[in-house]
Amino acid sequence: MTVVAIVRDVGSSHHSVLHVLGQHLQVVWGALVALGVVVLLTPAVGGMARMLGVVDAPGGRRLNRRPVPRLGGVALFLGLFVPALAFLPLGRETRGILLGAAVAVTIGAVDDFRGLRWFEKLVGQLIAASIPTWFGIWVDRFTFPLLGVHALPGWAGVPLTILWIVAIMNMVNFLDGLDGLAAGVAAIAGLTFAVIALSLAKPDAAILSAIVFGACVGFLRHNFYPARIFMGDSGALLLGFVLATISVQGLLKTAATVALFFPLLVLAVPIVDTTFVVVRRLKHGESPFEGDQAHLHHRFLRRGFSQARAALTIWAWCVSLAAAALATRFIPFRAHGVWHVWPTIAAGAIGLVALAISVYVVYVLEIVKVANPIQRRRPPEDPLKRSAA
Repeated sequence: MTVVAIVRDVGSSHHSVLHVLGQHLQVVWGALVALGVVVLLTPAVGGMARMLGVVDAPGGRRLNRRPVPRLGGVALFLGLFVPALAFLPLGRETRGILLGAAVAVTIGAVDDFRGLRWFEKLVGQLIAASIPTWFGIWVDRFTFPLLGVHALPGWAGVPLTILWIVAIMNMVNFLDGLDGLAAGVAAIAGLTFAVIALSLAKPDAAILSAIVFGACVGFLRHNFYPARIFMGDSGALLLGFVLATISVQGLLKTAATVALFFPLLVLAVPIVDTTFVVVRRLKHGESPFEGDQAHLHHRFLRRGFSQARAALTIWAWCVSLAAAALATRFIPFRAHGVWHVWPTIAAGAIGLVALAISVYVVYVLEIVKVANPIQRRRPPEDPLKRSAA
C-alpha cells in the first residue's frame, strides 16, 4: 500500500467520525447543555449540602483544610439527566441507563448523608448494575483477537456485565481522593468513548459519553483545587456506573477486534489504582473495604507533589493511554492484513509516550520514595506520614 493510500485510509476514518457527528449534532449539544447545567446548579447544591450538614470537615484521612460540602453528585446527575432526556431517544436501553443512574446516585447520596456499611453499599451497587442488564444492556457477544466473534449466553453475559459495572463504580469511587481528580479522569474517558463510539456508528453511546464529558468539565469549574464542593460517593458511583454502562453499550458489543482493549486502556488508571490498593490491603491482612491513604494520588502527595500537580500528572497519564486507544482505532498500521511502516511508527510512537509516562509514574512512586526527604520532614500526626508508602 502506498503512502497516499495510507493517508487516504486515515482520512476516511476521520471523515467517518465527522460524518456521523454531522448527522448527530446532539453529541455537541448534549455536552454543552450538560456543562451549562452543572456549572449553574453546583453552587446551589453546595449550599443545600451545607444547610443539611453534609460537609467534609478537615482531619482524619481527608486532605482539605477547611469544611467542604459534598453531594456534588446531585448536580452531576442533573447535568446528565436533563440533556439525556433532551437528546437521547427514550428507548428501552436509555430508560435502563437513566433508572440505574438514579439508583446509583441515590445509594451514593445516602452514604454521603449518614454512611453505609460496605455490604449495604455493595447491595445497592448490585441493584443499580442489574437494572441496565434487565433493559437489554449486557455483553451478548465478544470479539477476541485471533479468535473472532463469540456469542455469550445470558447466564454468562449478564453476571459478567454486572461485575464489570460494579467494579468500575468502585474504581472511580476509590480514585476520588484529590480535588478534581475523578472528574478529570471521567471527562477524559467520556471524550475518548464519544470519539470511539462515533467511529463505530454508535450515536446513542456517543451522545451519552459527550454528556459525561460536558458534565465533568462543568463540575471541574467548582471542584478543581482548591475545591469548593466534592462529588462525594453520589458523584463517583454515578460516573462509574455511566462510564461502565457506556463501555458495554457502545464499545464491547461490537465486531471491532480491538474493542475489548478500548475501555481497559481508557480506564487503566482507576483499574491500576484499585488493583494496587486491594492487593496491598490483602497482603497486610486489612479489609479491602476500609479506606486508607495508599492510593496513587496519596503516594504522589507523599513524594512532595501538590494536589494540583498530582491531579494534572494523573490526567496526563490518562490522556496518554486514551491517545493509545485512539491510535489503535484510527491509525491503519495493519490495514488489509498487511503491516505498514509509517502508520506503525506513528502508532508505536504514541504507545511509547504512554509507556514513558507510565514508567515515570512507577519511578516517582516506587524509586523516589527510597530517598524522599519530604516524607521524613512530615510531622508524626500528618495522615500522609502515618499511612503506608
